[in-house]
Amino acid sequence: MSIKAHSFVQILKSHSFNNISGVPDSTFGNLYNLIDDDPDINYFRANREDTALGIASGFSVSNKNSCIIIQNSGIGNIINPLTSFNLIYKIPALIIVGWRGYGGKPNDAPEHWVMGEKTTEYFEMLGIPFECFEDEHEAQEGIEKKLIYQLDLYSKEKKLRSIIIKKGVVV
Repeated sequence: MSIKAHSFVQILKSHSFNNISGVPDSTFGNLYNLIDDDPDINYFRANREDTALGIASGFSVSNKNSCIIIQNSGIGNIINPLTSFNLIYKIPALIIVGWRGYGGKPNDAPEHWVMGEKTTEYFEMLGIPFECFEDEHEAQEGIEKKLIYQLDLYSKEKKLRSIIIKKGVVV
């Protein structure tokens, strides 16, 4: 059943995620358009994922909730800022990742196979807690509960956290 992008945005807003940066891609389809058009959200389009993380980190330093929305192919671009800034100085940010190439070969286009297999391993290696949203057939209510739980954890702990979402879960 998946979760509607509109509901996803409303849940983000209900947890004060009004500052969002990211590199648009096809994984989340119209989610980016909704965020961009929402007058309650400051959306900053970035040309690279590390730039998006820098913007989100600036808001976090100002004690404001902020997140980035990226595709998993951009994880490599955030490794250095995560290890040389966010993790060292304990700068929180919520990292929402679109999971292309889920399960690796033969899913998705060939350029997504390796990263599709390795996506969660990057967060494990860095010790960044994450939750995977893999079942596009899960009822919207179940996905909403899981998302709210993750946002509540982020708000309580104020540390890096990632939500990894398979293509098709947010529609």
